[in-house]
Amino acid sequence: MKPLPLTDELANVSRRVLWFEEPKQALADPIRFVAYAMTYGTHEDMNVLRHSLSDEDFQEALDQAPPGIFDGRSWAYWNLKLGRHPEPPLPTRRFD
Repeated sequence: MKPLPLTDELANVSRRVLWFEEPKQALADPIRFVAYAMTYGTHEDMNVLRHSLSDEDFQEALDQAPPGIFDGRSWAYWNLKLGRHPEPPLPTRRFD
């Protein structure tokens, strides 16, 4: 996924969905940022992201989502919305 610019709009989204990090740090990992936004973002937040991202970018965020971010409901919604049925299993943590 391409890097996301630190715009005022994206910084505002970041403050809502990754309240525990500064926007610059949150946007430095676009896959993780988008996964958080897809889980915790509002409809308005997603409209902001749609200005910068394509459906392929959202699919990439699903494919590479870090474990522990998506909940079952958000995972099911985004997989269905992006035409991925049946949905793959949620990402899981692995302990060796």
